Parts: sequence; C-alpha cells; structure tokens
Amino acid sequence: MTSIPEALLWCLSAGTAAAVVLAALSIRAGRQRADLRRRLSAAEEQNSATLHSNTELTARLRATEAEIRHLAGTRLPDLTLALAHPHVPVPGLLDARFTGSETDQALNAVLEQVSDAITKERARVDAAAQSTLRGATTTIQALLYQLQTALQEMQHRYDDPNIAQDLLNADYLNEQALRRVQATGVVCGAWPGLTREDSYLAELVVGATSRLRGYERVNISNQLRDPIAVVARAVEPIAITVTELLANALHHSHRELPVTITLQQGNRGASVIVDDYGVGMHDDEIKAAMELLSGDEDLLLTQLGDPPRSGFAAAGQLVRQYGYGVHVEPSPYGGVRAVVYIPGDPLLTVLDESAQPMSVMAPLPHRSAVPDRSASMLPTGSATPPPAAAAPQPAPAAQPAPTGQPAASYEAPAPPAEGELPRRRRRKPVSEPDESAARTESAPERSPEETGTRWAALQRGTESGRAAAHSEPPRSPEGNA
Repeated sequence: MTSIPEALLWCLSAGTAAAVVLAALSIRAGRQRADLRRRLSAAEEQNSATLHSNTELTARLRATEAEIRHLAGTRLPDLTLALAHPHVPVPGLLDARFTGSETDQALNAVLEQVSDAITKERARVDAAAQSTLRGATTTIQALLYQLQTALQEMQHRYDDPNIAQDLLNADYLNEQALRRVQATGVVCGAWPGLTREDSYLAELVVGATSRLRGYERVNISNQLRDPIAVVARAVEPIAITVTELLANALHHSHRELPVTITLQQGNRGASVIVDDYGVGMHDDEIKAAMELLSGDEDLLLTQLGDPPRSGFAAAGQLVRQYGYGVHVEPSPYGGVRAVVYIPGDPLLTVLDESAQPMSVMAPLPHRSAVPDRSASMLPTGSATPPPAAAAPQPAPAAQPAPTGQPAASYEAPAPPAEGELPRRRRRKPVSEPDESAARTESAPERSPEETGTRWAALQRGTESGRAAAHSEPPRSPEGNA
C-alpha cells in the first residue's frame, strides 16, 4: 500500500477545519441577513405607519381648518340671524367624525359665547332704543292731546259748516297719529297717557271704533243685561286693546265687508267679541299673535318686524299690566275672531243710568229677550210681583254723609244677587234738583236714525247743530250778523 504523506494529512485536516469554520461563518451570516431583513421590514412598516399617521393628521388638520372656516363663514352669521328670526336654521358640523369630540365641544362653546354676547348686546341696545322712544312718544302724545283739545274748542267756537268740517277732518287725522304714537309708547313701557272716569262698556267700544279708518263698517251688537261700566284705571287700556283688534280686522278684510262687535255679559265678567270676514290667519300666525297678546315675555323692537307692527304687542303689554285677557282664533265666518274678556272683579262695575245716562251714540242693549229679573229677585215665598196699584212703600232713610263732606242724599246699595256685578251708587247734593231724571221722563222716545242725525249735527259744531240738539228750529247761517 501506498502511504499518505504526513504533509498531505495536515493539509486535509486544515482544509476540513477551514470548511467547518466557513460553514459556521456562512450560517452566522445567513442569520444576520435574516435579522437585517426583519429589521428592515419592521422599519418599512413603521415608516409606512408613520406616513399613514401623518396623512391622517394632515387630513384631520385640514378638516379642522374647514370646520373653523365653516364656523366663521356660515354658522356664526346664521346664528346671529336665528337670534332675530327663530325660524332660520343654524347648520351643524361639516364632518360627522367630529361629533362629540373635543373639537365639537370647543366649537359649540364658541357658539354659546357668541350667542350670549349678542343677546346681551341686543337687549342693551333695544332697551336704549325703547327708552328713547318712550321719552319721545310721551312728549309727542302730550302735544297731540293739546292739539286735540284745541281742535275741539275750535269746533264749538266757529259756526261756519265748512270750517267745522275741516276741523273735524283735522281732528280725525290727529286721532290717527295719536293712536300710533300711543301704541308705540305702550310697547316701549310707557303709561297709556290718559285717565278717564268710570265708563260704560258700550261707550268705550264706540269710542274705540271712532279712532279708526273705516269705522262705518263696524256693526255693534249690545247683548249686555246690565249697564256695565269699566273702572276708570282700565278704560283707556281696554279702549287701546279693542282699537288695535278692530284695526287688524278692518285692515285684513275687504273694504266692503263689515266687522261685527258683540258685547256679552257672563257670570264673572263681560266680553267684547270682534268678528271679521277677512283673509284669516294661519296656525303659525295665530300662535305668534297669541304669544304677543299674552304679554308673558319681554319683547324687543326688532321682533315686531320691519316696519314694526305694534298693535298686538301693545295689547299684550296692557293685558299683563291690568289683568284682562285677549284670545284670537279662526272665526266661523272665515276670518278671525278676537275676544277681550274683562273680569268683573276688579275691572267692572255697574253704574246708575239715572245719575249718569249713557251716551246717545252707544248701542242700545237687546234686553227684550232677557226675562224680567224682578220676579226672580222677589223675597222667598212671593209667587207673583205686587200689583201696580199697591200702596207705595216708604223710602229708606238717608244715610248720614261722611265726615267733612257736604250733606247729600245717599241710598245704601242693595246687596247684589248671586252672579251679578256690584252696583255703585253716586251721591247727589240735596239742594240740587234731579234735572236728568226729569229730562228722562219728559223727553220723547227717539228713533236711532233721529238720534244719529241730531248727534252728528251737534258734533259738527254749527249753530244749526246746537239748535237741532235742543229740538229748536234750525236757523240759516246767512242770518248771523
């Protein structure tokens, strides 16, 4: 056999060792490459996630900027408009992803702060405007009352029919201006500006009618059982309310259609019912009118429209101050029905017609259909009223006059029957003859047409009118020296 040289063995051993080392190094290098690949893949994924996050942040930042621009350019202007006109909607967020987020809460906080600031500033500016208008209307109203007094004096001073007619026209125009100024002042918190005596409700309604254009279209039906009157402090406020309701009825109905007023008496008060045959009101209009007429909330002048419509607002302020009520609803005739309810306690009283006769211009009550209350007011046990030929009963003794007052005959008022209003008695000096009662007994009964003619002649302020009012033959104006 051939022996392998020792050197070759050493070479083979060295080669084998080198191969083992190289194999180990190769395995180690493969592992390092795999680790590097994993790290590179993780770095790439992290980089991709970072890029995606940056993209989302950029998109969110752009959406936030868009929301801020939307807030400044759309939501805030619409909010200011909605504060004056509640029917205007305020838009929400552009991006629904912000709903309930901190961004949404921050934007809503901005809206609330702006709303509070605008509301306070509007209230301050409106209060200043109302104060200015209140002072101006009070001064103008006083001047118009002086002008009204001067015109009425001139009507009785001059006998020329043409001058009297011109004065009446001027007085009528002055009344129109006075009504508008008065309503504006009431809306701004001013006092109605006029104090009257206790006045019959029928007279009050006639006076309210005379303040308006188209008063000749108003038909008044008096269904009151008693001579009901409004107490002095509430006469002018109720007259203003009835006037504004009539103005609304006349304005929203054709000039050839009538407006009907009915005076009704209930157990606890009286009502003035106004019916028109006009265009009517929608449900939302009736709702808005009732909000104004209730007087529950403070009003801003900017809420009355442009130009301001102060009629219902003035009535609402008076309703809140004096305690009567106004209700508006669709009329069965197709138009609008307005009801002014006046509670008997404390705004109504019953006057003595013999001591204070009602004006001839007031509509006569329809008492013929009312049963005779004398029988129902008899003492218990009386089945029929006493005969007409019965002996007269002695008059009740006169009550002593209060200390410090002149002697006067005073009859204690009888206690009112159940469901009736209290009756107010007026004192008269004993020495003063009861001329009004004598005139009432001796004066012949007149027809409504004759009464209207005489009253119109008297109001014209001419000498012939005065003569006609006193049932004297009229004299020709040419005969005056």
